[in-house]
Amino acid sequence: MRIDPIIRNLNESVAPGMKPNGAGEAAGTSFADQLASKFSEVNKLQNQAEQAMEDGTVNGASNIHETMIRLEEADLGLRMLTRFRDKAMDAYHEMMRMQF
Repeated sequence: MRIDPIIRNLNESVAPGMKPNGAGEAAGTSFADQLASKFSEVNKLQNQAEQAMEDGTVNGASNIHETMIRLEEADLGLRMLTRFRDKAMDAYHEMMRMQF
């Protein structure tokens, strides 16, 4: 079975900014840039949740639902970031176990 038509169809269906770069092509954004962006997003969520808690404490619990939503978003972001870190560490340890 030839996979050339399958790959061609996949490449055509992928958005232009999402195509993987071949050898020698410059990357649009590096992995480190994307990772830093995600860290800042999680940090922003944590800060918003903390601010919502402070506002609820100082001004009274008038909008508890919004506060709880912000807390859950921050918790979910932190869990996903922790899971990503664990997967990255597992991959690193697996590579270190490889023998060349």
